[in-house]
Amino acid sequence: MASTFGEIFRIHTFGESHGGGVGVVIDGCPPRIAVSAAQIQRELDRRRPGQSEIVTPRKEADSAEILSGIHDGLTLGTPIAILVRNTDQRPASYEEMASTYRPSHADFTYDAKYGIRAPSGGGRASARETIGRVAAAAVARQVLDGFHPGIEILAWVKSIQHLEASVDPATVTAAVIEGNMVRTGDPALVEPMIELIKAVRSDGNSVGGIIECVIRGCPPGLGEPIFDKLEADLAKAMLSLPATKGFEIGSGFAGTMLSGREHNDAFRMVEGKVRTASNHSGGIQGGISNGEDIVFRVAFKPTATIMSSQQTVTASGENTTLEGRGRHDACVLPRAVPIVEAMATLVLTDHLLRQRSMEGR
Repeated sequence: MASTFGEIFRIHTFGESHGGGVGVVIDGCPPRIAVSAAQIQRELDRRRPGQSEIVTPRKEADSAEILSGIHDGLTLGTPIAILVRNTDQRPASYEEMASTYRPSHADFTYDAKYGIRAPSGGGRASARETIGRVAAAAVARQVLDGFHPGIEILAWVKSIQHLEASVDPATVTAAVIEGNMVRTGDPALVEPMIELIKAVRSDGNSVGGIIECVIRGCPPGLGEPIFDKLEADLAKAMLSLPATKGFEIGSGFAGTMLSGREHNDAFRMVEGKVRTASNHSGGIQGGISNGEDIVFRVAFKPTATIMSSQQTVTASGENTTLEGRGRHDACVLPRAVPIVEAMATLVLTDHLLRQRSMEGR
């Protein structure tokens, strides 16, 4: 179904950008898992609007309400429902969009598919929908910690337009990433990236870039060998995010420039474990994790909403001009970092539970 993700740890998100609220229903979460509401809120705070001078000024507390599935801090094994109410809706700001298609938005395609849409803030196509994913991933994180502690999932801004950070996925820390408003892992690029976003925003324009992510401590054996390969599910998860346009793992497209002799990851024994001397595979071989760091990258396009006039058409088929207005990020990447981490967490949790099920645990 269109709003459902996962096989065993299954989530279903709901809500529109300017409706009463957004949220998620989680099904398949094991019982007796200790879940901290504060940890859920902490993750929502990382993605909420208005958190710095370079993101959208929309003011939302994004306070999570746990409606079901948890009692005295423990999961019941029944569906977990989490709701975040919208408090700063401004549907009047989108009256023109009810009959005019915004370039590179989902307005036209939603009309083409459903014959109806919620025009305020993009409705279901808004990045506000990802609140449910982040809340679900905060629960999933606690499932991972319970069944396989030590897995670490970190994402950071790798590049914004022409500015590319130098980051070592093996050593970058959460403290460095969260220590700056851009959420890059390269301190030398923080100010240049901030200045670029500010300059683009002042010009009524937007900019895109790449988020890189590493999964450390993933055990070997996760992933299915054919259609549900671990990297295939990671790719699906990342490309389901708003504004994404590309995914690559390990050597990615650059690997096409290497020969097989150069690209193959030689095996070796280290402290009684099978390891690889290099990691061009990005931690996954044959669709299954091999125990090395899983490293992938996600491309985000420039934000579709810009504060400039653009040529477009109306729903009735007339050419027109749309003036830029609204409260939007000139660059989505800083707020997308926790969302990338969230989707990686959901994929890993689902595959860990699938593996445990296969093994009869």
